[in-house]
Amino acid sequence: MEEQFSRTELLIGKDGVEKLKKSKVAIFGLGGVGSYVVEALARVGVGNFILVDNDIISETNINRQIIATYKTIGKPKIQIEKERILEINPNAKVKIFKEFFMPESPDFIDKNVSYIVDAIDTITAKIELVVRAKKMNKPIISCMGTGNKLDPTKFEVTDIYKTSVCPLAKVMRKELKNRKIDNLKVLYSKEEPIKLNNKQVPGSISFVPSVAGLIIAGEVIKDIIGLK
Repeated sequence: MEEQFSRTELLIGKDGVEKLKKSKVAIFGLGGVGSYVVEALARVGVGNFILVDNDIISETNINRQIIATYKTIGKPKIQIEKERILEINPNAKVKIFKEFFMPESPDFIDKNVSYIVDAIDTITAKIELVVRAKKMNKPIISCMGTGNKLDPTKFEVTDIYKTSVCPLAKVMRKELKNRKIDNLKVLYSKEEPIKLNNKQVPGSISFVPSVAGLIIAGEVIKDIIGLK
């Protein structure tokens, strides 16, 4: 039993630890949600990562993104995230793409990917990623809106067609239905978004996107090891 993962092995067994070690997870978007997804996956022993994000860390990220500090401002998120993963698990393999994923983007998902995480903000990009995942028959979980919310206990994991309240989920339902995609695992919140007097930039806080990211990571981990 590796000392680093000994407490984890007590819960999921040696086989579970081995499955995670051999798995490869692609995370698109390393913001408030995505950075916490990566954090939990690294600490549980996922052995291989693909990270896709074009952003650099700014001062406004510090309130909610685990990789954002005054020391990391101005640096690419994928660079800092890769360094952090390897500080947690030096044996991990991390492939990074400094790209803003859009419908015209090349494929970053290879045949060995075990799971895909959509933590992107742009609707057209989210839809394209889901379409590609379905064509490749790869499991994917997609995060709906976490901005302008204050209650992390309202998050639920369900199918996109069982969602309500969330404006982003409403658009996704319509667009995926038009593309004849009949299911998608998502995390969404039943909390009504707080109205911010027509401000275009959504409000955020430390304890909402982080919880969303950890829940998503938990779903990925449980699905990979076959834990219901």
